[in-house]
Amino acid sequence: MTPRLDIRNHLATITLQRPGAANKLAPEDLGVLSAHMAHVNRSDDVRVVVLRSEGKYFCSGYDISEIQGSQTQGRSFGEMVDAIEQCRAVTVAAIHGGVYGGATDMALACDFRVGSTAAEMFMPAARLGLHFYAGGLERYVSRLGLDTAKRLFLTCERLQAREMKDCGFLTHLAEPEAFEAAVDQLTATLAAMAPIPLFGMKKHLNLIARGCHDVADIARDVQRSIVSEDLKEGGRAWREKRSPVFRGS
Repeated sequence: MTPRLDIRNHLATITLQRPGAANKLAPEDLGVLSAHMAHVNRSDDVRVVVLRSEGKYFCSGYDISEIQGSQTQGRSFGEMVDAIEQCRAVTVAAIHGGVYGGATDMALACDFRVGSTAAEMFMPAARLGLHFYAGGLERYVSRLGLDTAKRLFLTCERLQAREMKDCGFLTHLAEPEAFEAAVDQLTATLAAMAPIPLFGMKKHLNLIARGCHDVADIARDVQRSIVSEDLKEGGRAWREKRSPVFRGS
């Protein structure tokens, strides 16, 4: 089955649904995932997207037997991952099990990666004879650093969960029994933030990491937050010692 999208209040959940195949992605999944991202971008209420999966594994990457002839412009794996990185909402990968191949880049495209101590990862592209695409190489270097990117791409080394956290692949790590609570706590924290700075700073931080940010665009978003009703609400809530209720305006 293709990935499922569920939206409830400020939270969207995308679930990979091929547990019998370790949630391997097929050609038809790429367009579906990109369409889900486009739907989220049109949904003003959605502030957080959680990418998760059914079964033992998070995702075993793209079906390499389908790679020849399937990676055409407009429907390639890299374009789908770029759509995740560029999603307006904040994205969280809930990595409860193994994440392999292209799925590691899909996870890196998310803003946060919550892992269970049962998780592991490896990038076998060189072992399989595949040269990885530019966007994925850039993500690995910008998020993990050049030395770690070389270690993972060129040796195909398998990392266990604590090593994934140590090298920066995971932003959060929890024992299996506390994993869902850790995901819920993070998503609740993010969903409670004011949307204008939440979305704006996410976008600009990603652009800064790639060295292609626009200072004038940042200044416009700063000014937009300064004149917003949400900033007034944040000040009132601070003075009244209560949680703010932000509306994105």
